[in-house]
Amino acid sequence: MQLFHDSAKTHAIFDEERVVAYGGLGPVMRLAERCGLSDLAGEHVTPTGRDGVNPAAKIGSIVAGMACGADSIDDLDALRHGGMDTLFTGIRAPSTLGSFLRCLAWGNVRQIEKVARLLLARLAAHTPLLPGADVLAFLDVDSMQRRTYGYKKQGSGFGHTKIGGKGVLVRGLNVLASTLSTPLAAPVVTGTRLRGGSANSARGAAWFVRESIGAARSAGASATLMMRGDSAFYTAGVINACHTNDVRFSVTAKMDPKIKAAIAAIDETAWTAIKYPNAIFDEQAGGWISDAEIAEVAYTAFAAKKGQAITARLIVRRVKRLNSQTGLRPEEPFPLYRYHAIFTDSPYALGQAEEQHRDHAVIEQVNADLIDGPLAHLPSGVFTANAAWLTLAAICHNLLRAAGCLAGTFHAKARGATLRRHLIGVPARIARHGRGHLTLHLPRYWHWRHAWMNLFQAVHRLPPIRAA
Repeated sequence: MQLFHDSAKTHAIFDEERVVAYGGLGPVMRLAERCGLSDLAGEHVTPTGRDGVNPAAKIGSIVAGMACGADSIDDLDALRHGGMDTLFTGIRAPSTLGSFLRCLAWGNVRQIEKVARLLLARLAAHTPLLPGADVLAFLDVDSMQRRTYGYKKQGSGFGHTKIGGKGVLVRGLNVLASTLSTPLAAPVVTGTRLRGGSANSARGAAWFVRESIGAARSAGASATLMMRGDSAFYTAGVINACHTNDVRFSVTAKMDPKIKAAIAAIDETAWTAIKYPNAIFDEQAGGWISDAEIAEVAYTAFAAKKGQAITARLIVRRVKRLNSQTGLRPEEPFPLYRYHAIFTDSPYALGQAEEQHRDHAVIEQVNADLIDGPLAHLPSGVFTANAAWLTLAAICHNLLRAAGCLAGTFHAKARGATLRRHLIGVPARIARHGRGHLTLHLPRYWHWRHAWMNLFQAVHRLPPIRAA
């Protein structure tokens, strides 16, 4: 590809008042308007002080900026250009939005979390956001350490995270998040909670899981709902929160002496090979030849805690070590295999239950999506401002996911960066004509024009959505 004109004959000037850089932001915010984001924010978010007035407009501005790719407060200024004031009213300056975030108290953050849960329920009710949720849905819970630099951010501390597969201590703030997905749908965020950087993953997890279950039920997960988590959530509080709310659980078990004894008691004939990387299917034998095998045994967890003992399935996967003769101690109990135990009350067959648990990794894709978008930074030095920013990032994620579902099959599961690039970051020229009509002139031959028009027509031609 080469430039068509000579450099000496090429000029640039910023003077066009009718062009917008984000032609797809209109349909996305129209969807937010129809599902009541502004009304919910105005009703439930009540900050005090001069900087907290009109929270609906300010929350809408922040979410719109995040949808355009803003990952800091200054980036929200991208909304103020060209003909954006023709498409939208109430766009606020970054300084105003920063002051708004910093004036929020922890109670206001909790109010925004409530808005996020209510909006998710409305998005799920009026878009094909979670197909199959009335049959089977998965609630995944995870925590991640978001790195911060310097000493000015409130709550920052050293916490454990993995970089390159190795556990390290990183200064930052800890994010607890939950997602809801189905076998047919990409995950949406059901809950977020920002904690101090030194907080362990299980801190407050039981109450958080209860809230997330309520959000999942409101979003349409009316039948089998399974909570999945790693070993950090193998606690009596989390498991009992699921048990008392009629939710199945599938949690990685900690390899303590009791778990190891239960694994050692499994008969060698009980192990079954499964489909795993590098596995080969033997048609004559009718099974897999694999380095991975699974088995199960009944197990009672938390027996030492009065009234909290739970008996369920202990599903164990063992994988052959790449080099069983290197670096092993003679007293190591399982020298030939690496063992991974799952404590679950899944109603599904052994192989299916184990495979479903491995799919818990889908929440890592959501974490990566948020980090690649508005959560690239925690933009304020004030803890509550960062907590509100985190929840608004979750709202933006769910809104983009719903918009992608309206656009088409491919965009229903696309990454947030892809949705911003294909559907939102489309330049458009605004033309106004008789009787208040407005037309967006978009680039000819835009590769994703059909998906864009699907979204546009879905939010402009449907009757107004009624509040849930």
